[in-house]
Amino acid sequence: MYYYRWKGAALVSPAPLEGFGPETDPAADGPIFALVPGDPVLGRGSFRVNHPGQLLAGHGLEALDASRLPWVEADPALSAAITEGRLTAVNPGRAGWEALLAASPKEGKKRVNLLAIGDVGSTLLTGLKLLGGDVISSIGICDLSDQITARWEFEMGQISLPWEYSAFPEVEIISPENLFDCDLFVFVASRGIPPVGSQVKDVRMAQFEANAAIVKGYARMAREKKFQGLWCAVSDPVDPLAKTAYLESNRDENGNWDGLGLRPEQVQGFGLGVMNARAAYFAKRDARFASFLTEGRSFGPHGTGLTIANSIKHYDEAISQELTRLTVTANLKMREIGFKPYVAPALSSGALSLLLTLRGEWHCGSVFLDGVYMGVKNRYTPAGIETELLPQIPDPLFGHIKDAAEHLKEIL
Repeated sequence: MYYYRWKGAALVSPAPLEGFGPETDPAADGPIFALVPGDPVLGRGSFRVNHPGQLLAGHGLEALDASRLPWVEADPALSAAITEGRLTAVNPGRAGWEALLAASPKEGKKRVNLLAIGDVGSTLLTGLKLLGGDVISSIGICDLSDQITARWEFEMGQISLPWEYSAFPEVEIISPENLFDCDLFVFVASRGIPPVGSQVKDVRMAQFEANAAIVKGYARMAREKKFQGLWCAVSDPVDPLAKTAYLESNRDENGNWDGLGLRPEQVQGFGLGVMNARAAYFAKRDARFASFLTEGRSFGPHGTGLTIANSIKHYDEAISQELTRLTVTANLKMREIGFKPYVAPALSSGALSLLLTLRGEWHCGSVFLDGVYMGVKNRYTPAGIETELLPQIPDPLFGHIKDAAEHLKEIL
């Protein structure tokens, strides 16, 4: 390994670097940054390294599977940095990458701003209000209807514990101009949701064109505001909308890419949480799927392309595919009952997953991998976003994950 000190930051590379000064001794503590070149548009921006092989192959799906990563000899200093969570990979192909070397996580409770307080938004808001007092300082709400925001500010303001009146975060109405004065921006706006009883088979993708148009406007606003927080996509289809936000924020007024907007790790899709929860629902009620509750995983988008694995160690293709089918069509089952399926998504994918994110805990969400937003188990750490590294993903399962990525690339 080759170590450098550049602009006050400790760097490491498996190959010599030119233009970064003389070699130095490895840093014994504090953050270390590895330059991991990648595509300026489709490569990751930065991430926490949890395997030496990610220094050579950190941008693709193989970053999820230790057995598919290239062998890289790690010296004691590098091994210690990985084990202690001090090693961050940075893509020098992206504009402004140097700023990441001096960035530091914001401490304390976070401000959350929520756009659109409809069925999903109001349920999500209620979850954040009741459960987020440990990590949320306050919540801003914005909607096209002043009547709706007035209602929910009034309702939320009257939810309190007796004599502990500051236990829950305060909710206040904000204007669109202030949407990005926050740490987490939660996009729940939606247009054109098919009504109950419609014959639309893929309800999620039916909303893409209309919702993407809304996302584009707010992505440009985030760019103008130089937003440094996390953009959270909750509206359907979650994963393509997350990519839309990332891409549109990085285009200038003429539509040309300049990379000066949101970094890919600043955007996450929140749709996998409810799919994971739906799989658990079925696993609790059918012994054939019970292994999911202790050994299972969920991968891919919120909808077509999703894969539920009954187990990593004891993967069963037939069982996993049946559980996947039940999970993907659960929303249609709720529509057959006669209701829109929004409560579980608003809480499992929305409020609960957002709170796990704020706490730096493992959760289900879509992160930028292989040029798409791919649903995986991940968490935010001081060294950057970390995706779960599994020792070996079975070939059939990895094939499904690759197919999901290709499906998402066809969309956007």
